Amino acid sequence: MTTQALFQGLVYDENGRLVDTAVIGNEANYVIDDAGFMRHISAEEVDRQVLDFFLQQLHENQDMAVEQAMKFMGKDDLMTKAAIDASLRNINMDDIIAQGIPQQAREMLGMMGFRVTINFHGEVLSIDQPQGFEEE
Repeated sequence: MTTQALFQGLVYDENGRLVDTAVIGNEANYVIDDAGFMRHISAEEVDRQVLDFFLQQLHENQDMAVEQAMKFMGKDDLMTKAAIDASLRNINMDDIIAQGIPQQAREMLGMMGFRVTINFHGEVLSIDQPQGFEEE
């Protein structure tokens, strides 16, 4: 059970409307307006689907992620590569959910075009994400 919606401000319904959030008890929910009926969907269920997508993408592109992290850090040695590689292998979804995503990071994702579309059952229908720049 989570007290915050990780992707607040980035989740839309099937009709393209931004989904509200609410906390009931200690559980965060995404709230979809279904013709006046407010459907509350566990934020953790939706967030886990999105995080699962991200982690799958990360593992499929781990070599590139390690290379980019090393460039960002300005390091190009074996120990740094091993440390980054180990960190990426040990990413834990529960830790991400517990820590949350900073508001500034969510705002930046939104400005870059990141968007999650869910249906009335909380199933992720699509994830629109910014495309990387093509190298010339």
